Amino acid sequence: MKIGTSSIGMKQYASHWTQLFTAVVFTIATFFAGNVSAQGTDSATEPNNVCLQTARDALKSCNSAAKSDQRLALGKCINITDRAARQSCETQAAADLADALDTCQGGFEVRQESCQKLGPGPYDPVIDPHNFTTRIDNPYFPLVPGTTFTYLNQNRTIRDVFAVTHDTRVINGVTCVQVHDSVYTGGELTEDTLDFFAQDREGNVWYFGENTAEFENGLIATIDGSFLSGLNNDKAGIIMKAHPGVGDFYRQEFSLGNAEDYAETLNLNSRVVVPYGHFNNCLKSEETTPLEPDALEDKYYAPGVGNVLTVDRVTGERDELVSITVQ
Repeated sequence: MKIGTSSIGMKQYASHWTQLFTAVVFTIATFFAGNVSAQGTDSATEPNNVCLQTARDALKSCNSAAKSDQRLALGKCINITDRAARQSCETQAAADLADALDTCQGGFEVRQESCQKLGPGPYDPVIDPHNFTTRIDNPYFPLVPGTTFTYLNQNRTIRDVFAVTHDTRVINGVTCVQVHDSVYTGGELTEDTLDFFAQDREGNVWYFGENTAEFENGLIATIDGSFLSGLNNDKAGIIMKAHPGVGDFYRQEFSLGNAEDYAETLNLNSRVVVPYGHFNNCLKSEETTPLEPDALEDKYYAPGVGNVLTVDRVTGERDELVSITVQ
């Protein structure tokens, strides 16, 4: 404390630390609640429940990363010489930690709920290259090289170009079709992804990974979400089943803490109207992820076409198919 500080300054100083203390107490309480929840699950489940153990390990990792990020932020804050700006930085660091820990706990709850549907066993699909074909003709997810699907949101401010290329890549010994998926916001490229798919002989379409980047002002902001099956113990998932049934619940990808999407088939008889046309008997799939516990999407797949509509259940935003071109 600086000697000779005025009484007004002291009141402001005390007010700041009261706010900061409140934020820190909230943060600690959130972290403690998360650990208690995880520990409660520990005591209530069998030790061989690999799915739940995975969820608990992911929670611990997420909490540790959140605390590590806060320490780094505070290290930056103490190098701000202006006291008011430094105090604001510290308060923000505490608030960011509280938000991060809340997201970690939410992710744990999503994984915990998914385990009730997936079962207690480990996720370790057998990938036999001889069990895969060189074509993808699943009725709900056909990928014909040279075909480009274009989607627009209602305001026509976001354009998603999903181009099935003639390029392939061998992953886990499997020859995968390479799809170039580009998202433009206001005409500016904001996300650029290479996706890799392959179909097994039963007709299931597998997702073997993605090389993705998000852009801000023309520069790469993050490559989070990138993964390849077989590297760093990441694993392929199923993007579309050969014979989907109502209630099917499955992993679409498995890169723990990095890329984790789940899909559940809700029905096979949805009717969809989008600019490209009217479609009956569409498959409606609900997609969730523990990495964004508040996110929830419905995707609609028309037989013989593929994805025709995506609806954000939180915001109501619709991404609609507007064209299909073949080269």
